[in-house]
Amino acid sequence: MSGLAMPAPDGATLARRGEIVADLCAIVPGEGVVDTVSEMRAFESDGLTAYRQLPLVVVLPETTSQVSRVLEYCNERNIRVVPRGSGTSLSGGALPLEDAVLLVMSRFNRILEIDYPNRAVVAQPGVTNLGITHAVEAEGFYYAPDPSSQIACSIGGNVAENSGGVHCLKYGLTANNLLGLEMVLMNGEVVRLGGRHLDAEGYDLLGVMTGSEGLLGVVTEVTVRILRKPETARALLIGFPTSEQGGQCVADIIGAGIIPGGMEMMDLPAIRAAEDFVHAGYPLDCEALLIVELDGPAVEVDHLIDLVEKIAIRNGSTSCRISQSEEERLRFWAGRKAAFPAVGRISPDYYCMDGTIPRKELPRVLAGMRELSEHYGLRVANVFHAGDGNLHPLILYDANVPGELDKAESFGADILRLCVKVGGVLTGEHGVGVEKRDLMPEMFSETDLDQQMRVKCAFDPGHLLNPGKVFPQLRRCAELGRMHIHRGQMPFPDIPRF
Repeated sequence: MSGLAMPAPDGATLARRGEIVADLCAIVPGEGVVDTVSEMRAFESDGLTAYRQLPLVVVLPETTSQVSRVLEYCNERNIRVVPRGSGTSLSGGALPLEDAVLLVMSRFNRILEIDYPNRAVVAQPGVTNLGITHAVEAEGFYYAPDPSSQIACSIGGNVAENSGGVHCLKYGLTANNLLGLEMVLMNGEVVRLGGRHLDAEGYDLLGVMTGSEGLLGVVTEVTVRILRKPETARALLIGFPTSEQGGQCVADIIGAGIIPGGMEMMDLPAIRAAEDFVHAGYPLDCEALLIVELDGPAVEVDHLIDLVEKIAIRNGSTSCRISQSEEERLRFWAGRKAAFPAVGRISPDYYCMDGTIPRKELPRVLAGMRELSEHYGLRVANVFHAGDGNLHPLILYDANVPGELDKAESFGADILRLCVKVGGVLTGEHGVGVEKRDLMPEMFSETDLDQQMRVKCAFDPGHLLNPGKVFPQLRRCAELGRMHIHRGQMPFPDIPRF
């Protein structure tokens, strides 16, 4: 993991590896423990493949009881634990540590209950996002959050990262569609939060867990809200001569009080890559392509299509196609959904970023990214959730060229700094992980970070769950507060400061 500072491995834990593996085999028997180097290679990274590290051992539990016993065992022996879902995280949130147990939740893959009267599904965390929709679509329901990796990403991982997707503009992120959780704390205690009811009394601990990136507990059951499929859904495919004009159209659509089911934008490099890959019928004579989906009663959709078309024309659109069938609507989306793998065909490597900005700043940020692209000498393809300002620039580079990965990371960091500068945030749905960890002070003061760390301390006082992620500096719970340097000596000098 060259260039990435992580907590120093604990020598005592490494020395006891054989004993630890044997004890874990007793807790999770059969094929529940993976400890050979060749077999653990499959788990050495998540979707942020620039960083790789073999774990101490991989454990694949099947029951909440096994998760509880594993965490209790590790807590009593001061062994670090890194939770992992499907491994699709793009921020390094599931990056293993040399001295940590990698707790893989993929065997928790069953839907436990479908409750149509309460419009809820109870699922284990290893069920895929799309698997929930497949389970209920025969009855006319679906699960709204739909990240591009929905065919593979797990619902437990969606909770950890508060994932969104194409349709989160109108229907919300994971947090807005989550009803309840069962989770296991680091000491082995099993806790239930929320349920099938609309709201719960007391502190919003469900909200605290959503987006906590595996730092507070391990989710073992998820209850989500399902929705009725809209009566009608149609999409517009609108081309613009510049990204700035496309960005202004997005702002004008929202400003007119129209909330599309989804509103996505792609620039020319992404358009060409997606069209070559999927053949969705995208126009290749435009610099920016906007996909706007409108759903609801047919008469309302027809009216909104007319309004959006007029707004697009006012912003200088060069083309506009309106889907005339469900097959055509799905074809419009096929290119966008396949944009990431499509870009992988035109560059040996790419670095996928994730920042969020106020919609009105879209033209300014797109122009800024072009300037940064020229500065670093690297191409960038833009694919993003335009409706809510969640950007996913794809920085194209070649890891085999010395220095290009470092340039790509610096380019990405400058994009995120620009997002914060215009009033945005470092991440929209990919999480902080290790990728954005060292940029947290760009957005939060030391006091802000201390307050967040106090929440971590309440759940995991030993800092054993997913250490080295999210927070740019490890703090012990006893250390929180003002740091005083006395005669040049820092308090707690043994704590790694990244």
